[in-house]
Amino acid sequence: MSFSMSQASLPSLELALNALSGILDKAEAYAAAKKVDPSVLLNTRLAPDMFPLIKQVQTATDLAKNGASRLAGVEPPRFEDTEKTVAELKARLAKTVAHLKTLDRTKIDASADRTITFPLGPVKKGEMKGSDYLNHFLLPNFFFHATAAYAILRHCGLELDKVDYLGGIPMTISDR
Repeated sequence: MSFSMSQASLPSLELALNALSGILDKAEAYAAAKKVDPSVLLNTRLAPDMFPLIKQVQTATDLAKNGASRLAGVEPPRFEDTEKTVAELKARLAKTVAHLKTLDRTKIDASADRTITFPLGPVKKGEMKGSDYLNHFLLPNFFFHATAAYAILRHCGLELDKVDYLGGIPMTISDR
């Protein structure tokens, strides 16, 4: 049984985006409990040259919607990077998940050998076969930014664990 491009991408992206939304819920509750302005959390960075939390979430959503759209051969929706609150970031995450659900899985599956062209900064462009793009560019970059968002909130003192990051992974746990 083969594992398709859509199976390798869409469920993982949706799960991680929903997990990010849940982490943001915890961040909002943490800020309220500690009487901290949530914008302090949203603008925190792990290092001076890294994106703050708000940009990590924006970048993760851009990678998910743009990457999956490229694989499906459709134009992705454009999101202006204007979010300033947890609620606005959660709405962006929800819009991204909703967009992913509209993509044609058969077109994504057919993209393995198709050349995908994508921006690398404001001027340069990259090209890769669809399967390489998914495995070596899209997924690693997406999970880098999702992990950075999680790490920023852990750094700020939120009590998050691996289950928060992994989200609602369907699994059975046994003693066998």
